[in-house]
Amino acid sequence: MLDIATRVYNQKWKIDPIVRSLIDTDFYKLLMCQSVFRNKSDTDVTFSLINRSKSIRLAELIDEGELREQLDHIRSLSLTRGESTWLRGNTFYGKRAMFSPEFMEWFEGLQLPPYHLEKRDGQYELTFEGKWHEVMLWEIPALAVLMELRSRTVLQEMDKFELQVLYARGMTKLWEKVERLRDLDGLRLADFGTRRRHSFLWQDWCVQAMNEGLGDKFVGTSNCLIAMNREVEAIGTNAHELPMVYAALANTDDELRQAPYDVLADWHEEHDGNLRIILPDTYGTKGFLDNAPDWLAGWTGIRVDSGDPATAAEIAIEWWKARGEDPTKKMVIFSDGLDVEKIIELQNQFRGRVIPSFGWGTLMTNDFRGLTPEDSIAPFSIVCKAVSANGNPTVKLSDNPKKAMGPAAEIARYKRVFGVGEQTSQDVVV
Repeated sequence: MLDIATRVYNQKWKIDPIVRSLIDTDFYKLLMCQSVFRNKSDTDVTFSLINRSKSIRLAELIDEGELREQLDHIRSLSLTRGESTWLRGNTFYGKRAMFSPEFMEWFEGLQLPPYHLEKRDGQYELTFEGKWHEVMLWEIPALAVLMELRSRTVLQEMDKFELQVLYARGMTKLWEKVERLRDLDGLRLADFGTRRRHSFLWQDWCVQAMNEGLGDKFVGTSNCLIAMNREVEAIGTNAHELPMVYAALANTDDELRQAPYDVLADWHEEHDGNLRIILPDTYGTKGFLDNAPDWLAGWTGIRVDSGDPATAAEIAIEWWKARGEDPTKKMVIFSDGLDVEKIIELQNQFRGRVIPSFGWGTLMTNDFRGLTPEDSIAPFSIVCKAVSANGNPTVKLSDNPKKAMGPAAEIARYKRVFGVGEQTSQDVVV
């Protein structure tokens, strides 16, 4: 087994770059990228780093030169022949040739566009501007770089023995979680932890541990490179980015109200089966479902990514019943800030009522809480979001107002258009 502590102790970035492939990213980004490539290739979008954990002053922790080295390295990457063959020829969700020849030809020639980096008030301002289908692929690697550089800053102060103890404790902590989950009847669990992982090597070890410990209950990883290397399923569908940009392109309130459904109409044309998963919370789950066209009720399921997860699942169950669908045949993917206790609770609450599934993210691939003094490498909440499209600001409301983003006036307008009333705030852990 790989000696992670020794690799960290001897770490040289050219041997262990933080991002080592263009497919060291989430599968849903590639699925969405193909959809954008086909449907919105002329759209100009700006992505920006947003650090929700203001107490973590990244520009004071991470050396700017090291950050630029890692970002420049990512810009030097292109698909290898093996990666291209895997994407072109592999079966994903039971479908061969998921990615079209036209998309693959473009992707094989891609170099990520330039970035813009500044320091301001102890934080980094990192932005990416360009055509949507190009700049969107910066999101996951940019987050992974910042998370790992912050950890490396702390770890470089430890000697080799301390690192060996730290990783032994981290492995034990994860394996104890595996032992609690392995006897859970009907469990379906996937790794969703790329964007805020401790490191690539650690995520890779976590996937191996889950695969070994959970067997068929571990259904795959969102990370394409690890899925390819470890011969496990690549998992993912779509994210808030699509409705946020489609909405920003709307010219009227009526077009704005329709935008989230236009996203899924385009998706419907491309995908079927388990890729037809609704993400309803961008502008409020209940309002989205209440106004959804009937054909969406026939989709495979929904993903719950904000607010109280049990409440969102109950809303979905009642919606399916009202539309003449059988909820016991529908999948509900829980994916917001999960840890083992919540997974067990939700599995026991909804098994038999729906098909529960779990996208386990940061607290699978980056849970070193309590293992270092002052929790110096504990995970924190950082995102990289589309903030404008063709010069118009984007907005996300979410089912948790603490996750809302966008100019205040636009947030108020979106709440009016989508009929979002009072919301209950919940702490954002990661």
